[in-house]
Amino acid sequence: RLLVSYVHRPFSYLHPIFAFPREVEVWDSSGIMVRKIASLPLRDRVPIEGVPTGPRNIAWRPTEPATLVWLEALDEGNPRKKVPHRDRLLSSKAPFAAEPSELHRTEHRTTATLWLAGGGALISDTDRNRRWLRTVLLQGTSAPKQLWSRSTQDGYGDPGTPQSTTTPSGHRVILQSGNHIFLEGNGASPQGDRPFLDRYDLTTGKTERLFHCDTEGYESVVEVLDTSGTRLLTRRETPAEPPNYLIRTTGANAKPVVLTHLQDPAPQLRKITKQLVTYNRDDGVPLSFTLYLPPDYQPGKRLPTVIWAYPREFNDPETAGQVSGSTKRFTTIAGPSHLFFLLSGYAILDGASMPVVGDPETVNNTYIEQIVQSAKAAIDKAAAMGVTDPARVGVGGHSYGAFMTANLLAHSDLFRAGIARSGAYNRTLTPFGFQSERRTFWEAPDTYLKMSPFAHANKLNEPILFIHGEADNNAGTFPIQSDRMYQAVSGNGGTARLVLLPHESHGYEGRESVEHVLAEMLGWFDKYLR
Repeated sequence: RLLVSYVHRPFSYLHPIFAFPREVEVWDSSGIMVRKIASLPLRDRVPIEGVPTGPRNIAWRPTEPATLVWLEALDEGNPRKKVPHRDRLLSSKAPFAAEPSELHRTEHRTTATLWLAGGGALISDTDRNRRWLRTVLLQGTSAPKQLWSRSTQDGYGDPGTPQSTTTPSGHRVILQSGNHIFLEGNGASPQGDRPFLDRYDLTTGKTERLFHCDTEGYESVVEVLDTSGTRLLTRRETPAEPPNYLIRTTGANAKPVVLTHLQDPAPQLRKITKQLVTYNRDDGVPLSFTLYLPPDYQPGKRLPTVIWAYPREFNDPETAGQVSGSTKRFTTIAGPSHLFFLLSGYAILDGASMPVVGDPETVNNTYIEQIVQSAKAAIDKAAAMGVTDPARVGVGGHSYGAFMTANLLAHSDLFRAGIARSGAYNRTLTPFGFQSERRTFWEAPDTYLKMSPFAHANKLNEPILFIHGEADNNAGTFPIQSDRMYQAVSGNGGTARLVLLPHESHGYEGRESVEHVLAEMLGWFDKYLR
């Protein structure tokens, strides 16, 4: 049997294809429909952060023959509605004529259902207000057993992701050895990421660490090669050595078997140095950035500096200040990367923390104040280190980072110039929420206008370069956003340049586009930061 899904008219010019009316059916091998599973209407009434009503995520159950499973909302798909349970997991066996059976109900929205090779499943639900994730084990007729409960933003407390394997039928299931599964994680810590692999006992909840990356490089588990977890395929890199693949034997002193010997594709980049830098915002929120310094940098020399960032929302300062990423990775530069500025003698504060901390319902009320505070803290720290010339700092970002860039230029005098790629600048054009904003424009008009750099274009008195793909298919970043923002800045006497890339989407892939973007970016900061 085949599970078939197809869209049909009426098509919409207002919604992406995944929201189109859809039929979900089971066919036999000759293409004849055996059973209609669902007839789903256009998803044009789904609330902000909500889900459609009716069956969703319909799929074959990988551990049962000819069995379908799916989720259904119990709150009409509306996260604001108060109900004891938000979702239920249903199952239906061939010939799919009987009423589906209910396997489980979740208090909050179901975010993952992972099936175990030995039967059963790990089911996760997320409380959107607390940003809290809970995972339970569903096995046989036993009551669901809670395995983990933690903040979705707590990288330090992440237990890892279950490793999977492929069944003979081609489905993916969690790799299982008796009562044990294997959890692979980034190993986030205040010193940066150190990937790990744990063996987890589903019965006792105890973990055994099988692998933990050392402090000299960055090595992650690609695949567990046997059910005992003794043989692992890993990928290792260091700042001086490109990624290569190894086979490791756990619990032994045997040397790893090196499978590949890939060479450095760009030796000229090895003179680039990087380090993790931590500091605090004026309100005490801990922040960090990765400081990149150009080849042959002379200590004590102050450089023109680029801050490249992307704001994120958090419930509390503790998780907002957690470090992610690793300085032990091999530096590569590809596509229209801002790291190319290093080869022109700039310092880069990469991934500079721009947390917006507060109640998820109203966090954006202080968005402007918080990103300005964060930007000032980053510049002050880099200047105190003797690296950055605070009079020659530029800011840039992509998508929501471009939105941040325009706001920083409009609401502060910290920067000499900015680069905004594929951004949105007029929030009245995204009136039904954006990023993590849960309110509509009509519920919070003051916040929408305050956050819209378009409404403050007369204050944007530093040069800004707008870049946008003409075929941007991202729902919130229509090309008209850059077009109108450029006109607003220019019309108010500001300095702006607009570059539209033919045939490019939200990201830029064509060789001509990538090279043109790099030329524009380098030329812009060379002109205004040098």
